[in-house]
Amino acid sequence: MLSALARCVTGAPVAVAPTESPSGDPSGEEQEAERPSDLSRLWDSFIATTELHEKKFEEEFQNQVNYQYLDDSNFQSGCPGLNFSKESCLHRLVQGLLKYQVLLKHVEKEYPRNSMLPHVKLYSLASLISLTKQKMKHPERVTAMTSSQEEQLLKELAHPDTFHRKMTAYNILHLLHLFLIDGKRAVVKMDMHRRSLANNILGSY
Repeated sequence: MLSALARCVTGAPVAVAPTESPSGDPSGEEQEAERPSDLSRLWDSFIATTELHEKKFEEEFQNQVNYQYLDDSNFQSGCPGLNFSKESCLHRLVQGLLKYQVLLKHVEKEYPRNSMLPHVKLYSLASLISLTKQKMKHPERVTAMTSSQEEQLLKELAHPDTFHRKMTAYNILHLLHLFLIDGKRAVVKMDMHRRSLANNILGSY
């Protein structure tokens, strides 16, 4: 149903100086090691926002169309497989977010008054992209779509049938939600690895 979407939806650690703290009172390093990263919390906030799309879908179509009608067979994971490096994973996450940034323009066109959109607005998604890129060693290798590519993609999504366009808009939100969940899972794994390294360093003192 949404063939255009199928193409779119995709060193040694530095030693830490020991600090003295009373027994049972964790040091600043230990607290930092246990605290979710800013990136993880930001991904969480977007996941919570995109959860609204299912309720809005049901409100609009009043059981005329089942939510399961939305197609997720073309969903592309941000970090597939177990052998993906952190850099490769972050690259795919940013690349995917950039594509959804374009796809959301179709959603905004079909639903300009959708109360969910202000929270997933392009400038907001840009903040998630920016923070994710900051974790990369080579963010310059990420390539955004050109204006002509954006135009061509949005043209392909502009189906003459209104129902089809609406289904496409909801499918974008559905796939974005899945992508964010998948991305958050990858970010959590990175946080766990970071905490493990920090705890190993602290444990050596």
